[in-house]
Amino acid sequence: MPGIIGNFVGSSAAAGSAYGLANDGVNIARYVQYFATNSAGNTFDQMGGATGASDALGSVWAMHYFGMGENLNKMVNWGMEEKKWDYVGVGYAIRAFSWLALTNMYGEVIMREAFRPEQLVFNYDNQKDVYDTVRAIGRLALDYLNKTGDNASQANLAKGDAYFYNGDVNKWKKFVYTVMARSFNHLSNKAEYKPDSVIKYALLGINANDDNATCKFANTGITGTSNFYGPVRNNAGALRQTEYIANLMNGLNSRFTGVTDPRSFYMLRENTNGTIRGIKPNKGASGLVTADQPQSFWGQVFSSAAAPVSDVTCRYIFKNGSPFPIITASENKFMLAEAYLRKGDRSSARTSYAEGISLNIDHLNTDYSAGVPAPRLMTPAAKTAFLTNPVVVPPAASLSLSHIMLQKYIALYGFGMHETWVDMRRFHYTDLDPSTGVQVYADLVTPSGIDLFINNSNKLVYRARPRYNSEYLYNIAELTRIGAIALDYNTKEQWFSQK
Repeated sequence: MPGIIGNFVGSSAAAGSAYGLANDGVNIARYVQYFATNSAGNTFDQMGGATGASDALGSVWAMHYFGMGENLNKMVNWGMEEKKWDYVGVGYAIRAFSWLALTNMYGEVIMREAFRPEQLVFNYDNQKDVYDTVRAIGRLALDYLNKTGDNASQANLAKGDAYFYNGDVNKWKKFVYTVMARSFNHLSNKAEYKPDSVIKYALLGINANDDNATCKFANTGITGTSNFYGPVRNNAGALRQTEYIANLMNGLNSRFTGVTDPRSFYMLRENTNGTIRGIKPNKGASGLVTADQPQSFWGQVFSSAAAPVSDVTCRYIFKNGSPFPIITASENKFMLAEAYLRKGDRSSARTSYAEGISLNIDHLNTDYSAGVPAPRLMTPAAKTAFLTNPVVVPPAASLSLSHIMLQKYIALYGFGMHETWVDMRRFHYTDLDPSTGVQVYADLVTPSGIDLFINNSNKLVYRARPRYNSEYLYNIAELTRIGAIALDYNTKEQWFSQK
């Protein structure tokens, strides 16, 4: 189980390293404008996909089929044989999560024929069937997590689960319920969307920070025990915060005009002027005078991509030992807020929305205050002032999808790029908020012209291609059938976001 859990973020093994959410997240984060590169010309800043003989954006594929893959199947089978029902339930819980993460990234994937070692080529299944499978496996996980007796044991489960939930079956149940809530929330554009299903599972899910699904690290100074974005692993040197996130938190975004977010110095980096500014995708430092250029996430000057020897100047998820969230209570509250709003229950929507912000503030204060300048640490008074500001938390009658999605974007910043990408694709990046007539993602400017990758044919990105070193070497006929040979396959909209 420890190796399987390591694949949530970015595994480190002789047989293949960096499989997981964080490695692909470096590039997905460019699509959603969490990060951009400190120089121009990056394909992913331009919303491009992997090209040529590249495994870029193939880490989630490898996570699911290889890093977890047969290892997870073995864990479940051995758990069955030894009547360790908790290990079986956790295995199914992880598999439900993994199927959902996989299909949201790639669309059509190998499901029915997965994990068949006797085959060399495999057929792909449509996304709707994968979504149905996520829920079926989720229910199976709950059945086993609810099963006690025999050799189920918190102490024994904790041996494999030391860096996630420490053997707490009740927290794993909440994890499953939140995965289920995600699966229903993602279908907001479909005729079969049911806000009550989102609400049902979200209420049973992760609603307190103590229940957050989080990967933790021993931090012994080597890559396999360190956070993927810390300086030891050296994966974030060229990343810089974008103008979009900076403006959401410095008061320049039109949705939160004039409001300085007290979380900004926890999550973002200041410049030598002591202010929060960001860069435009594919522009490098263009448009920013030197004093306005943000530091790296490791506290280095804008132009430097070098990793510092120590992480003392680092903050947030960019420290070597910082925990890496997978699903948080804050995200769950924003799902509730959206579902309540779509259902017409504005009062409950506002309550959940405010709770989402509050939980995020508490999460930052508890886990990520290290390295934040003392004058920037959030006090209870600062939290109260922020939550009572009507620009941030308006009356129920004025709450909009835009409020909810932008605060969710902030709360997921840095680690939740995969879920944010699902959200942005649901709103086709620039869809209008029906209650206000302005973009849900207010002020978001997507790449265009020379800043949009040439192979995209003037379209935005909606998927990643399957992993090159398995599919494009061996499964060409099936890739041709689903259209994955086309240079602009990355722009083909997925089922979950289609109306």
